Amino acid sequence: MSDIKIPNKIRFEYHNPSNTSLQYAHGVWGGINTNGEIEINFYTEEDKLPNCAERFIQPNGGFSPEVTSYSDENSRTILRNINNRVLLNHQAAIALYNWLGDKLESLEAEEMRFNTEFNNNNREQ
Repeated sequence: MSDIKIPNKIRFEYHNPSNTSLQYAHGVWGGINTNGEIEINFYTEEDKLPNCAERFIQPNGGFSPEVTSYSDENSRTILRNINNRVLLNHQAAIALYNWLGDKLESLEAEEMRFNTEFNNNNREQ
């Protein structure tokens, strides 16, 4: 019989280094990589800026409206900037799935509570 004592609890302490930053995401792109891990790429979206902009100088010294030049005037280009990349193994993916499901349930319950209170308050007025 082993003399190793198994603790009755484990404490996880979270440390937030000073260089940690909050990142916003408009969406996610990814899939399963060749190692069987789930690759998640969080991105933000923005309109592509034109290559250049010009303003003509009018005879009175004023400026004309700005004229921009795009390579293809018939299409719109959206840039997706990858801000964070995350690799998850199977167990971590399940944990994330369960955690996100719990948070979504809580959010939906809070939204329902808010809508009920809001509607009740509007009826009383």
